[in-house]
Amino acid sequence: YISCESEDEVYEVVDLTEYARRHQWWSRVFGNNSGPIAEKYSVATQIMMGGVTGWCAGYVFQRVGKIAATAIGGGFLLLQIANHSGYVQVDWKKVEKDVNKAKKHLKKKANKAAPEINTFIEEATDFIKRNIVLSSGFVGGFFLGLAS
Repeated sequence: YISCESEDEVYEVVDLTEYARRHQWWSRVFGNNSGPIAEKYSVATQIMMGGVTGWCAGYVFQRVGKIAATAIGGGFLLLQIANHSGYVQVDWKKVEKDVNKAKKHLKKKANKAAPEINTFIEEATDFIKRNIVLSSGFVGGFFLGLAS
């Protein structure tokens, strides 16, 4: 937290990483005492809830994936046709250099974000372990949604 003042204006800068550490979204969404869902609902209800939400997620994931693959593939195909026909000239060496630079930059950013990601993975794993029946239903429904 940094406060900056100039003649007529006051600025307040908030460090989002510190804010996120102090206010974990997981606790806000599920509450501090969210406990296992197994204590609240029957096994059949948990499987049904997990299956329906999983199917919806899988169906949406499948549709979005197809649209994204079509757009990327179509764009690449059009670029290749335009390049072959002489409408555009692609400097592939420059493209390769820029891609390698972007990969290095992403790798640096990923190494800095690792502690937050590990915390999220630990919390998600704990939630799945506490709610194994719901999680199983979700996974099954997700795969059914992908297949439909």
